[in-house]
Amino acid sequence: MSVPRLPLRDELFLLGHDDDTGQLHIHRQSLAIGLAGAVLIDLFLAGRILLDPTDDRPAGERWLRLHTDQPVGDLIADTALAAIRHRRTAPPVKAFLRAFSADLYERTRAGLVAAGILRQHTRRRLGGLARADTYLPTDTKWPVVTRARLRYLAHGREQPDHHTAALAGLVATLGLTEHLYLDDDTTTLTERLTAIAGQHHRTVRHTIAAVDAAVGDLATAAYR
Repeated sequence: MSVPRLPLRDELFLLGHDDDTGQLHIHRQSLAIGLAGAVLIDLFLAGRILLDPTDDRPAGERWLRLHTDQPVGDLIADTALAAIRHRRTAPPVKAFLRAFSADLYERTRAGLVAAGILRQHTRRRLGGLARADTYLPTDTKWPVVTRARLRYLAHGREQPDHHTAALAGLVATLGLTEHLYLDDDTTTLTERLTAIAGQHHRTVRHTIAAVDAAVGDLATAAYR
């Protein structure tokens, strides 16, 4: 049975968590910025946005432009389109990532629950006084199929399409490579996935670079 392809942000969300425990592999805010980058990439691949072609500033400072504001039929993606459309001036990519990521983790999770892909589990601790909620896949096919596409890509068994190449770049940038459960050396695999992403659209490369810069800003701020 074929598994429908999810939006890039949903696939990234699944890869950002342990299948069995629901625990995050990386800091929640870092993943949220990656999710925002995934939303932008999906909008670009759908022909809705672009980066200003005359802008030669660093990736994170490049301006986002609307190509068309026609909705794509996805609530989160269309919210991002509206956010870009209603700005007085074109937002730089990194600033948009920071702003749009504010509650994106929760919104993405809620969408996956509504779609029946995640299910909420509640555990009681300390004699029932403390409650811990986790969210687990309703079927392991969702994260397994997503990881399998990256595995085939990394081993050269499939030609990368733009969607999967972008996912490879985001996974590598966010430090999620070791959680693909491949036998490959993590450093080598990260370089391979980064190289695959680098062979595709320049806008995708710039967006991933902006994600990297925005996550780096988080790390810098934590040490101030």
